[in-house]
Amino acid sequence: MEFPNNGGQNQWYPFMDRPMPEQVDGIVQNPSVVPLSNVDPLPASAKYVVVGAGIHGMSSAYHLAMALEKSGKGKGSDVVLIDKQGPGAGASGLACGCVRNLYMTGPLHSILRASVEVWESDPVNFGFQQVGYVSIGEENQTEDYIKLNESQIESGYPSDLYSGKQAHDFLKGMWPDFKTNNCDVVLHEHRSGYAGTHTAMWGLDQKCQQWGVQRVYGVAVTGYDMDAGSVTAVETTAGRIQCDQVVVGAGAWTPQHWEWLGGSNTLDVLYPDGHTEVDKAMGTYWRLLEGEVFMPPGVDYRTADGKDAPVLHVELMNTPVYDKTGNMMQDHVYTYTRYAAERVGAPGLQGGTMPIQIGDSAQVEPYGHFADAYQADDWFPEYYCTTLGMLFERFENLEPYYKQRRNGGIGAFTPDNVPIFDYAADNAWVIADSNHGFKMIGVGKLTADMMVGGTKPWELEPFTFDRFAKGTTFGDRNSNCPWV
Repeated sequence: MEFPNNGGQNQWYPFMDRPMPEQVDGIVQNPSVVPLSNVDPLPASAKYVVVGAGIHGMSSAYHLAMALEKSGKGKGSDVVLIDKQGPGAGASGLACGCVRNLYMTGPLHSILRASVEVWESDPVNFGFQQVGYVSIGEENQTEDYIKLNESQIESGYPSDLYSGKQAHDFLKGMWPDFKTNNCDVVLHEHRSGYAGTHTAMWGLDQKCQQWGVQRVYGVAVTGYDMDAGSVTAVETTAGRIQCDQVVVGAGAWTPQHWEWLGGSNTLDVLYPDGHTEVDKAMGTYWRLLEGEVFMPPGVDYRTADGKDAPVLHVELMNTPVYDKTGNMMQDHVYTYTRYAAERVGAPGLQGGTMPIQIGDSAQVEPYGHFADAYQADDWFPEYYCTTLGMLFERFENLEPYYKQRRNGGIGAFTPDNVPIFDYAADNAWVIADSNHGFKMIGVGKLTADMMVGGTKPWELEPFTFDRFAKGTTFGDRNSNCPWV
């Protein structure tokens, strides 16, 4: 059986038929996921320099430019956005694109509320599909889901909680062919959903242009000139740019920028229970496991009433997954999936499972699909398809429809796997998203509000770097996955 674009290895849908990216010193340079136009040269100076054209960098640049113009405190061209390639060349262009508020770290619920407000501000140009998000756990997570639901409601992000028979009835009502074995607790987030990553990158790039941001693409940052704890200039492959303020949204490259800004690679981490972990790595890399599958003929991913289905997340910590021969692949179910025609190139799904830890160092270049060492493991297609078959009758025997192509990526996680939003130098604000980035588009707006308004938004307060020394380190989670 033949499938559209099967094995074609074109990673850059929907902008098809591109040549392979250039190489520099034998290393493939990850391309922008949108065509570049009206790119600016590097100026000699700027009030604000934003590093990285992923979700955080572009959101920060766009919101800074807009806030400066609207407040009369400056103009959009006061903001310079620098990226070595262009929009979405890192994780933002390859992410699964899920927008959810499933966090056992309560303060993140307000970050996601602020982020969904941005997604909702222009859903068409951001490619935001507000289909909702359904999370499922076993009985052992019931108390966690209760706390999570209460925290979401308190933060202004209401969700519905079901347990026991109510959970089964809810799932069967949404998907009549759903198998409810061990699905004991369900959280339904109505305002969540997903966004097409390439569309979101395009939309943000267009907004940066519309508000006058100087978009300097094809220029790499190589370091920072420091004086008495402040950045005086950003060093790049195109020369030096003096600046007053720096915003770093560098994704997997964040540990390098943290070091350039004078930060330590290791630190002692104090936890709320009083114990300390000594010389813990500031950044730990994890390898991502995601992929895509075509929809079998006559099969869809819709609800009983014919609507686009919510994004689905399932963690059954005590339910093993077996392959076709009866061998156990994993001793747990961890799977997430969403409809992804814009990514698959045909009706299909995109999803994954929890990442695999690499360590405190990793070769970041080339990023993602071009890195041979970071491709999804051979067992992943069967595991992903098998877990969906365990949950839906319609997705039994799904593996023959798996889209065989390169799927790779890595993320840099913080010591407690929760983002850091803080100054690494007096005037250098770092968005260290701990690989939570794509959904958190609102951090850029909160950053702009702080820099232009002069007051730090309360949503950002819990995520300072000093939490590791103060004993307010996060990490209270009942999950196998670092993303909660």
